[in-house]
Amino acid sequence: MRLVAGVDSSTQSCKVVIRQAESGTLVRQGSAPHPAGTEVDPEAWWRALHAAFADAGGLDDVEALAIGGQQHGMVCLDEAGQVVRPALLWNDTRSAPAADDLVRELGAEAWARAVGSVPVAAFTATKLRWLAEHEPENAARVAAVCLPHDWLTWRLRGSTDISELTTDRSDASGTGYWSPSTGEYRRDLLRLAFGRDIAVPRVADVREAVGRFGDIALAPGAGDNAAAALGLGARVGDVVVSIGTSGTVFAVCDTPTAEATGTVAGFADATGRFLPLVCTLNAARVLDAGAAMARTDLDGLSELALSAPPGADGLTLIPYLEGERTPNLPDAAGSIHGLRLANATAAHLARAAVEGMLCGLADGLDALTELGVPVQRVVLIGGGARSEAVRTIAPAILGHSVAVPPPGEYVADGAAAQAGWALSGTDEPPRHVTQGTETYDAEPLPELRERYHEFRDRAA
Repeated sequence: MRLVAGVDSSTQSCKVVIRQAESGTLVRQGSAPHPAGTEVDPEAWWRALHAAFADAGGLDDVEALAIGGQQHGMVCLDEAGQVVRPALLWNDTRSAPAADDLVRELGAEAWARAVGSVPVAAFTATKLRWLAEHEPENAARVAAVCLPHDWLTWRLRGSTDISELTTDRSDASGTGYWSPSTGEYRRDLLRLAFGRDIAVPRVADVREAVGRFGDIALAPGAGDNAAAALGLGARVGDVVVSIGTSGTVFAVCDTPTAEATGTVAGFADATGRFLPLVCTLNAARVLDAGAAMARTDLDGLSELALSAPPGADGLTLIPYLEGERTPNLPDAAGSIHGLRLANATAAHLARAAVEGMLCGLADGLDALTELGVPVQRVVLIGGGARSEAVRTIAPAILGHSVAVPPPGEYVADGAAAQAGWALSGTDEPPRHVTQGTETYDAEPLPELRERYHEFRDRAA
């Protein structure tokens, strides 16, 4: 029995699954927390990774490993391979003005043609511009930049040589200086962002072993959404709606996409295909906030939401509680509209919170379909999908039946599948069937979406 390990080094924690390479059967798993905040010393990820390994019973019997990690991020290294400053995470929005400057300097259409996406605060390129402008002494020390999962894989290899950094196409496609359509870095855009050229990781083949951690082969890893798609066995025609710290809507496609408004990021996936994606900053945390306002927990919020009528009798919540990435409103705030005596109840507030969060994600689904992305199946995953209210209300808001697989660590599962792929050398990655998927249906509520759009557009 050959075993592989998959890692999800996410914003909040590090999770490890150990599975049988051929069948995908879960053997054991472990986890460890990450510190809070939007900038983190990468050593905290390293410590959490090893704590999660230990919590999973160790890796003595594992033959291959891959790391799925939070996308974008900025880990800057000096010539000796030392971290220059704490890493900026994807959800650090201090680089929003830098993103605006980069778009203005090159033009949104030119960015979309060059790298498939228009820079926003999450992208590595914008964080590099912020660093060059606000911390010139640190910027002067930078010899290389990499992504969070790149750094962890490189550390597992025991390397301190920045020329040995590797990444994968899915995570490279979120930097703002690598093109999914050509498979090449755009060093001119890297120089535009940072002011000079620096080393970047080599983009490995999708099924390559990039090094070893002792006796364990290391696969390239992947960005978290691409890893989740791999873990779900997503195919062309599948659209995945993931409700975690951020909300994402993404699809597997055979051709690259480029969209100049910046709504859809034209990312690559982890198999050689493409992964157009829409990301919202406000997802499961909207449920947390709704529960806090209703003075209950998440289960209580779900019960309250389902006790209120569809549309919450006109109460509408715009969920931009931490600014927003889609639409690109980093300084926006959340708002509640249509409050009347008849809907001034905890149940109506709970319903409005669930509906508002799902409306934001439904806008993402609309953006994909407007680009011609086929929608044959909508799959709902993430911590937010554990809410019965979310599962029940989602098809009415999204306008499609929703398939909900059982709760799982799909990013880590996808990393494990990639590790298995590196072992097998087959043309396609292993696809393990997810048992226990449930399907939810509901009548669409276009009038609710229309009302949401009316108040959403005022936020802009």
